[in-house]
Amino acid sequence: QVQLVESGGGLVQPGGSLRLSCAASVFAFSNYAMSWYRQAPGKERELIAFIAIGGGRTNYADSVKGRFTISRDNARNTVYLQMNSLKPEDTAVYYCKVTIWGRNYWGQGTQVTVSS
Repeated sequence: QVQLVESGGGLVQPGGSLRLSCAASVFAFSNYAMSWYRQAPGKERELIAFIAIGGGRTNYADSVKGRFTISRDNARNTVYLQMNSLKPEDTAVYYCKVTIWGRNYWGQGTQVTVSS
């Protein structure tokens, strides 16, 4: 049974920071790439960050590049998303995802609201 549980969301002022966590109940977690997505109200879910198996390769959407950092701790089966310089347009539900044998698994999401 694959389970992903996101945490760390909340309300933050513009310019602030949050760190999201995604705890994965995945056998051999270190063997899988991980991704963070977000979905704002009325918009499609978008890929914002990706981290490869060993953590040595990462990719970001242009909208978050330079502000967000994805990382992983394979010993803790956890992937993180450090979000700095947050903007109101970052307001969304944030999800982590893993793909195993061609099937996508998603967490329940964590709400991030950036507002003064």
